[in-house]
Amino acid sequence: MVLDELFNIRDLVDWEVPDDDFKRAMRAFVGSVCVITVGEGEERSGLTATSVISLSAEPPRMLFCVNRSASAWPLLDKYKRFGINALASEQQHIADRFAGRDGAKGAARYANADWLTLSTGAPILADALVAFDCELEERIDRHTHSIVIAKVIELRTRADAPALVYGQGIYDSVGGKG
Repeated sequence: MVLDELFNIRDLVDWEVPDDDFKRAMRAFVGSVCVITVGEGEERSGLTATSVISLSAEPPRMLFCVNRSASAWPLLDKYKRFGINALASEQQHIADRFAGRDGAKGAARYANADWLTLSTGAPILADALVAFDCELEERIDRHTHSIVIAKVIELRTRADAPALVYGQGIYDSVGGKG
């Protein structure tokens, strides 16, 4: 018999790691920097995310996680259509703005960049490395966050620049023509 079966040790000990340790460990994950864009006119907002991945190619689906306390969350819930914009290395200022580092909120986050709309009407960064025009397919609420499954309606790509990535608290770039 295994020791923890004998003593039911898992029932006696809290096995979750401390939040700060987990957050520190997650900083080691390097991710593509994306801005999630949502809303219309002055009722626009968005957020910077590195938790964006492809869920499936057939059918084309994306997945990202968002804290439900994020200022853009009510608009994601209301509009159910949004852009997922993967940034190029020269677009760090956009990542910072959508992360709220300059204090910009709501529609002010869209200043000093060119935006367009595609099929869904969601705001799309005109010169994003890759932009996905999406509709909400499913939302799964867990703890403080929601897992958002996005149906890709249309996409645009540009292959002339390296991707902006983020890890260990710093920006870097990877790939691109050169």
